[in-house]
Amino acid sequence: SPPPTSTYTTIPISFADVISRSIDNLSSTIYRHHRPWPQFLSFGSLARPDSISSCLTRTRINLRYFAVNYSLLITTCGALSLIGSPLSLLSFSLILSLWLILYFFREDPIHHVSDRVVFVGLLLASALWVWVNGVVVVRSLFLGVGIGVFICFVHGLLRSPDGLSLDEYRRLIVSAPAYGSVSSDHG
Repeated sequence: SPPPTSTYTTIPISFADVISRSIDNLSSTIYRHHRPWPQFLSFGSLARPDSISSCLTRTRINLRYFAVNYSLLITTCGALSLIGSPLSLLSFSLILSLWLILYFFREDPIHHVSDRVVFVGLLLASALWVWVNGVVVVRSLFLGVGIGVFICFVHGLLRSPDGLSLDEYRRLIVSAPAYGSVSSDHG
């Protein structure tokens, strides 16, 4: 199937309205797809998987179900890795916010500026951040993000999907690849 295309409103709106709507899109996406932290951290749902196929299926289901939680956890680990350099942390937060607001969650065009120009501008701002902050800070950021990814992978591997809501679980099973039967997780 063809990739989804951006749909823009036909009435031009101000830059402030574009930003406001992008922030609304970001916050509503987080609110809609965020799972409660007690459900995410439920230690009673942790169990060793039975097989390799069970590992892969669990990981895929948990990745889809807890995607926003995992994103928040990885972002937090990356931010914590920059705590020793407050200016780097602030500038990284600004760059990340710009990417989220101006590129990923924007649904309206910015007057007289194409999507390609926005992308190239954000890419250049990111490259400038890397150049200004140097290798040590970037290495620290990658280490923090890597730790966050590792924690998410271990959680996805060990978290049994038994406690997920039944409708969500069925939807996720249908969209998960056929690595093996999920029924081995359910006894």
